Parts: sequence; C-alpha cells; structure tokens
Amino acid sequence: MNLSPRPSDATMLAHDRVYRRLRTRIMHGDLPPGHPLTLRGIGTEYGVSMTPAREAVRRLAAEGALTMSTSGRISTPALSNDRIEELAALRALIEVELASRALPRAHLALIERLQSINASVGEAVAQRDAVAYIRTNLEFHRTLYLRAQAPAMLAMAETVWLQMGPTMRALYGRLRRTEAPQFHRLIIAALRAGDEPGLRLAVRSDVTQGLRMLVG
Repeated sequence: MNLSPRPSDATMLAHDRVYRRLRTRIMHGDLPPGHPLTLRGIGTEYGVSMTPAREAVRRLAAEGALTMSTSGRISTPALSNDRIEELAALRALIEVELASRALPRAHLALIERLQSINASVGEAVAQRDAVAYIRTNLEFHRTLYLRAQAPAMLAMAETVWLQMGPTMRALYGRLRRTEAPQFHRLIIAALRAGDEPGLRLAVRSDVTQGLRMLVG
C-alpha cells in the first residue's frame, strides 16, 4: 500500500503552514494597516505554489484579517473609527468575562507567570519594538484567559485580536510609553486579592483605553 501523501494532502499542509505564519504576523502587527499583498508574493515568501497561498488568503479574509476587493486586491484591514469602536466594545465584553472566569483558577504560579510576561512587555516598550510589544501584550492576556477554560470564548477574542493587529501597530506609533501598561499591574493585583470587580475594571480599562486614541 502506498502511504505517501497525495498532492491534495501536501497542498493542505502547505496551506495550513502559510495560514498560521501569516496569521501570526497580522495578529502581532508585523504588517501595517492597508499593507498590500499578492498571491505571488506570498507564495515566494513562504515557498509554496499559488494554490496554498490562495487558500490561506481566503481563510484569513473569512476571519477579517485580510480584505479582498472585487478586482482581487489583497491588503490588511484599514479600520474605520466605527469599526475600531465596535471591536473595542467586543474586547471589553469578551475579555472581561474571560478574566472573571479565570479568577477562581488564578493560582500563584499563574500570577508569577503574568509578572514575568509583563516584564517582557516593559522591555519591548523600552526598545520601541512594536511587534514585540503587541506579541507580549497578547501573551499576557492569553495566558490569563486560558485559565477560564472557555475555548469558544477565547477563540472569539483571538479573532478580534487578529482583525486589530495592523491597527494596534498604528496605535503603537502614537504612544510614548516608557513602561509596561499600568493596567497590567492592576490586573495582577486584583488576581492576588481575589478582587473580581477590580479585575473586571482593570481588564476593561486595559483593552479600551489605548484604542480611544485611534478614534476622533
């Protein structure tokens, strides 16, 4: 029996690899808003044919991570003010609930891990590294929310992060931070104290305060 992968299997593996790598780049703000992409360019960058590049783009477009015009132009999303406000509201709703559900499982090891990640956030800020800042900031939130044991809700949060990646990159260029976000420290303090109202307020403030700078 021939157990070697069929061409369709190989294509699917290539598509998934391109999808995951490009998805990570978009989520972490490696590409600015409105950045143009081509299937040929994606294929060349990731060493794949046009078919897996096209399938990866279609999948990312379905998640709102890429936009495709009727003429076939592909780009990262450039969000309107209304869209930014909508996604910020979604973050506040979903992530506050995830944090609340995580609180009963917030053991000391988790809190120490969050402190360590927050130190990395501070290093990224000091180095003015936008991609590292977004990556470590999302790692801080994801690490907390995994304790909620609510995978469907976390998947929704990640879809919002994905759509906002390029916009967060634009936001970072407007910030003049010299230290990690203050609300992270408030989140950690609330977790230590078992303070659910304080935790909900700190998370809501953290996920919305920066985005307000992009609107208006």
